[in-house]
Amino acid sequence: MFQTVIFDLDGVITDTADFHFKAWQALAKKLGIFLTEDFNEHLKGVDRTESLRRILSLGGLENDFSKEEIAVFEKEKNDLYITLIDQVNPKNILPGIDQLLNDLRSNNIKIGLASASRNAPKLLRNLGLYNHFDTIVDPSTLKNGKPAPETFETACQQLGVHSKYAIGIEDAYSGIQAINDSKMLSIGIGDLQTLKDADYILNSTSQLTFDKLLEIWNDKKNKHTIPVKTD
Repeated sequence: MFQTVIFDLDGVITDTADFHFKAWQALAKKLGIFLTEDFNEHLKGVDRTESLRRILSLGGLENDFSKEEIAVFEKEKNDLYITLIDQVNPKNILPGIDQLLNDLRSNNIKIGLASASRNAPKLLRNLGLYNHFDTIVDPSTLKNGKPAPETFETACQQLGVHSKYAIGIEDAYSGIQAINDSKMLSIGIGDLQTLKDADYILNSTSQLTFDKLLEIWNDKKNKHTIPVKTD
């Protein structure tokens, strides 16, 4: 039986990808960089510093700014993002997540958050979900963000649970890599091709139920070499 479920935030508990995109797009425009929604896919699951590096690289400006200037850009983006997420409320919880969190707690399963977002606690409070979580990893304390496994490994350590008894849930390729490398069971939410390395893939969070997690866990002994897409 699994002992913990570790969640990503954006795209799994709520969807703030558009807020991130608008904030990054505004900063990129100021720097003379045109940021498309397609390129934004490369920023999902990636922390703020790495996202900015990729944006600057897109514009050929990766080596044009000092560390101090980079810090100012990061703060500018984050300030705008915080303004945008102030409107987030419990209505923005993705389908099925509220019930799943309640069922996990009822079954004494520990719940963790492994997000690259330093604003995760604020978002959880806005959603009314903060008290559901037994631990929240602070990404600013990590040496290596996703796709490195440290975020998910740290969540397990903070909960006192070995990763082999943990399930990780993600919607981004970098997150699935991190879960797999931490030796947890990985569940992807979304596109089959993007998340092809996940152990199991579900179409949406509405399919994330406690019974479904039990079914997936019990089938772990017969793990498929090709990801299972559950309709």
